[in-house]
Amino acid sequence: MREPIRRRYFAKGSVQGVGYRIFALRAAEMLSVKGWVRNLPDGRTVEVVGEADNHTLRAFEGQLRVGPDGALVQILERVDPDEDELLSGFEIRP
Repeated sequence: MREPIRRRYFAKGSVQGVGYRIFALRAAEMLSVKGWVRNLPDGRTVEVVGEADNHTLRAFEGQLRVGPDGALVQILERVDPDEDELLSGFEIRP
């Protein structure tokens, strides 16, 4: 079994109010990615944390770059998160 890794993504552009969070949730469930997604207060950024093996996270990242119909992801920034929160599924956070 491949070792899970964790990534944090910041999707910037027209990504709020277009179903991006539910899109990320469905992509995560389809790929068995653990983590969460939330809108940031700037009105143009969605934060996503995902945990899976590297191959699966690359596929998930590809989905995040595209987003749902109506979204325009101008930038998808990827960083290594600095926390060790226990993740048990994927959720939409407020």
